[in-house]
Amino acid sequence: MKWFGAALALVVLAGAARAGVADQCLELRKHGREVEARECFAGLAKSADAAASAEGYWGLGRYEEANARFREALKEHPESAEIRVRWGRLLLDRFNRADAAQLFQEALQKDPKNAGAYVGMALVASAGFDAKAVEFARKAAELDPKLVEARELLAYLKLEDGDEAGAGKSADEALKLDKDALDAMAVHAAMDWLKGSLIEQQPKSAWLDRMMMVNPGYGRAYSIPAHFFVINRRYVEGIRLYEMAIKIEPTLWEARSQLGINLMRVGRGDEAKAQLALCYENGYRDSETVNSLRLLDSFKDYEHVRDGGAYLMLAKKEADLLEPYFAEVANRARAAYEEKYHYKIPGLVSIEVYPNHEDFAVRTTGMPGLGALGVTFGTVVAMDSPSGRPPGEFHWGSTLWHEMSHVYVLTMTQHLVPRWFTEGLAMYEETQAGPGWGDRAQRDDIEAIQKGKLLPVAELDRGFIRPSYPQQVEVSYFQAGKICAYIAQKWGYAKLVSMIGDFGARKTTPKVIQGELGVAPADFDKEFLAWMKQRYAEPLAHLDDWKKGAQKVAELVAARQYDEAIKEGLAIRDEFPQYVETGSVYEMVAAAQLAKGDKAGAVQELSAYAAEGGRSPDVLKKLGALEQEAGQTDKAIAALERLNYIYPEDEELHRRLGDLYLGKHEAAKAIREYRALLALNPLDQAASHYGLARAYHEANQVKEAREQVLMALEAAPEYRPAQKLLLELTK
Repeated sequence: MKWFGAALALVVLAGAARAGVADQCLELRKHGREVEARECFAGLAKSADAAASAEGYWGLGRYEEANARFREALKEHPESAEIRVRWGRLLLDRFNRADAAQLFQEALQKDPKNAGAYVGMALVASAGFDAKAVEFARKAAELDPKLVEARELLAYLKLEDGDEAGAGKSADEALKLDKDALDAMAVHAAMDWLKGSLIEQQPKSAWLDRMMMVNPGYGRAYSIPAHFFVINRRYVEGIRLYEMAIKIEPTLWEARSQLGINLMRVGRGDEAKAQLALCYENGYRDSETVNSLRLLDSFKDYEHVRDGGAYLMLAKKEADLLEPYFAEVANRARAAYEEKYHYKIPGLVSIEVYPNHEDFAVRTTGMPGLGALGVTFGTVVAMDSPSGRPPGEFHWGSTLWHEMSHVYVLTMTQHLVPRWFTEGLAMYEETQAGPGWGDRAQRDDIEAIQKGKLLPVAELDRGFIRPSYPQQVEVSYFQAGKICAYIAQKWGYAKLVSMIGDFGARKTTPKVIQGELGVAPADFDKEFLAWMKQRYAEPLAHLDDWKKGAQKVAELVAARQYDEAIKEGLAIRDEFPQYVETGSVYEMVAAAQLAKGDKAGAVQELSAYAAEGGRSPDVLKKLGALEQEAGQTDKAIAALERLNYIYPEDEELHRRLGDLYLGKHEAAKAIREYRALLALNPLDQAASHYGLARAYHEANQVKEAREQVLMALEAAPEYRPAQKLLLELTK
């Protein structure tokens, strides 16, 4: 069938004719006629028209030549919006989103009604789960009602948002325009499969049959649904679909890359590396693929430690320091959740701890709503190390406790639980784990309540997946956590556990709210909002005044007007008592009190700061020092112990705690702290080994004590306390 040869002879500089021939080539590919499609593209590549030639090279996978020809084409036609759109799509296809977006924007400047440019902008936005993606796609569909791609993209985006009705409608609109709209059929198949389980069943759908009739080698029939399984955290099923995608279309590199990334997510590193390396070797080198390969290569720098029910992956440089603390939290969480949820996790829970935040970001890339500190892939948890963030920026103990809740809830429900509930329950669980654990209300949260930005519970997942304003993900975490706190307070914690079972039985949020709580979702939203307004009445009423007052207190402290600073601070502190971030009123009032010599007053303020969840290492160490000075040893220990779950990479912390525990004859805890101190390779090796020797001596571990004394003397032969202890040990 050589019709395309005659068509190519008609190619001239006219954009419509050029696009028409390129579309004919793409139609051949769409229907699985790859040999003819390549011949068609090869003919286009020979065209004297640079833009037509670029399309041909692009279709042949010769991207550098296509890029060069598009550059020539734009020089020849500098006012062309269409060339900019097509060039932008090539760049988007080859992982250059920034330059692609620039070209789409330029196209819209030349032609504000260019639907193709809006599709391009939607694709750029969708890669980052930006809410503007829907806006751009909708605009494209309005400008060109016959543009099938715009309808297909809308269907895809709506399904990402969990809007199955809207997704189905947009997919049907695409199919009315083109009965062979494959991506629209794939969205329909995804909706069919999401209703069931692909772990035990073969993926079957009438839509799959239709796609295979159009093109038996259409790998996206499986990879598009795979994407929706992954963003719903159903990783095992997503992996299965990606495997099926590359089985029928081995060169679908995007699917193969995603297969590798998701294999890595569930702990199948060797298989992941094989898939990702194959992508790289064949020129598919997007940032996710390249960075994931680099991350896998870095795993040689990690140690793997089994402790109880936890399998820890810790960087070698900090494994000795972190292992006791992480194992303790992981195993304590496991015991707590087994009792709370009446469920036992089969096997170990793997916990990967990354000292480089960028490595953690690579581990979780491509997921919605992850400006995160940790993420759970079934029974695999990945999270930042305390050293991966500035001191005090996060509470790693809370983060791990949060992720361990996910391990249970996701496993119990076969990953069917909605995002809002599993995140909300985990946020609530953090606050129950210990004093000062869990996050407190931020200014953005209070402003969201004030401005009516909280979402209805039935739509709350949208706030995690496609935020409509910069802080919405964080606000959605806060809202979800408070919803669970409200349910626990009004209906009892047992209702939350029952809701886990309901979601595992595939019940929707509205049905679960109505069935478990006996209230319609709309009424629940009203009652919850009233509860929130009562709970945060002070900051809601005084936020603006509090902001101005806090600024004034800071200025008064800086000017050393301490009496005025204390008076002003105490007057406004309780207008927003939950605020314990940098520059809290508690800190400023305590600083003024210390400047006046009022240590008791400072202890009172800093204790209130700690009780509200303040986590600045400097502030907590100051509180511990003041309490120790006042002879309140137990309170000093409690203040410093908080830091082990916030930022344990601190020599002074472990030395002081070791000394305090030794003074109380708590040898085991003293040993833990001195060992942590030595893991940090302190400057004063002699005193550090001597401290550990004393702790071992207290525990009657004579051999270990003698070894540590000798190491102290090796570091400082004239160190008298160590000499004295050695004599005592050799009696």
